[in-house]
Amino acid sequence: MTNFTYSAAALDRLQKSDAEIFDALMHEETRQSEGIELIPSENYCFPEVYALLGSVFNNKYSEGYPGRRYYGGQENTDTIENLARDRAKAVFRAGHANVQPLSGCAMNEAVYFGLLQPGDVILGMDLSHGGHLSHGHPVTNMAKIFKYVRYKTEQPDGHIDLDKVRAVAMETKPKLIICGHSSYPREYDYAGFRKIADECGALLMADVSHLGGLIAGGALKNPMDFGFDVMTTTTHKSLRGPRGGMILCKKEHGAKIDKSVFPGMQGGPHMHQIAAIATTLKLVQSQDYKNYAKQVLANAQSLAKALLAGGAHLVTGGTENHLLVINTATGFGITGDVAEKALDAAGITLNKNVIPDDPNPPMKPSGIRFGTPAATARGMGEAEMQQLASIMLRVLRAPEDTALLAKLREETRAMCKRFPVPGIIPGTPQTQSAAA
Repeated sequence: MTNFTYSAAALDRLQKSDAEIFDALMHEETRQSEGIELIPSENYCFPEVYALLGSVFNNKYSEGYPGRRYYGGQENTDTIENLARDRAKAVFRAGHANVQPLSGCAMNEAVYFGLLQPGDVILGMDLSHGGHLSHGHPVTNMAKIFKYVRYKTEQPDGHIDLDKVRAVAMETKPKLIICGHSSYPREYDYAGFRKIADECGALLMADVSHLGGLIAGGALKNPMDFGFDVMTTTTHKSLRGPRGGMILCKKEHGAKIDKSVFPGMQGGPHMHQIAAIATTLKLVQSQDYKNYAKQVLANAQSLAKALLAGGAHLVTGGTENHLLVINTATGFGITGDVAEKALDAAGITLNKNVIPDDPNPPMKPSGIRFGTPAATARGMGEAEMQQLASIMLRVLRAPEDTALLAKLREETRAMCKRFPVPGIIPGTPQTQSAAA
């Protein structure tokens, strides 16, 4: 059987037909191989995912759902979507699953339109305290349609005061309460939020886009076990699948969710993406993946401990999941954008990030955000986290010392050589096949 997906032959054709794009691809492979990825929303796909994303499923339109398509020739697409849905329900213990959303924001918007009416109140976490744009930040289009109110975390330890959340909920009577974040290093009290939702008569949703893989691997609690109505997750990040979104929900909400996704929000689903989601959901059931999920958390704890010992000011004082946030303004007297640029020069990629009630603007915030999923996927453990913390601290103490940054870049590169990126064959410009 011949498969030219991302093969040497296909790369040769690309190099001849579009040398500029080919060069960018090769340079990106080098960047990912020789640098350490710490952006907590980024990760390395399973090698099988690359094969499916470049497969002939990309050629097929499949508007509708299995058994109810608008085009013919769907026997194979129905198979992969049914497998993806069944595996999603099994992994996350959900009554219903929709695997068609094209992205994280789209999946959340599908929930809003499927279960709510324009003007309804939605209660979610404040963006600067760790929430996400898609939970109703004023700059988003959703804020023009629904009314959003917010809860915050308590400083300095970052806990959520459920009495305050309850007071806001009882006053504003939200139709939906969201537990979810993009930069919150603690775990939610899902049972406490369930109690508040029941008391005020709200639906309860968890956006676990960052945590989906850690929940699938049994390393963190599953909101569906606490009676949540809906749980959304992206399919990349800690899950290590293709970029996309997935909606899990109680069976009673399934028809409304499906109708909201299609035809409400989008047309033809991306079947190559759904095939990759299906395979990802099989791979995350393995013991190897469960070990990976636990190691992600162990590495985050190790990294946090070393950074605290070195004088870093961690938002919430540490982490209970895979991500950490440093207040660089307080700890090192620099803004997050300066820290991001200096660390990038040393071969460490992360992102500038706001801290709770940040006095600085988003592009020059007071902090940086980072996490351990990608480094752990390379096989790095707690010893490497100690070394990584040492490099980071030296950079943050002297972000303008170009000679030091160059020296640390070599230290980072040497560490990366010992831990190849999954799916990239060392020394060759091509992605590994599923059989390799």
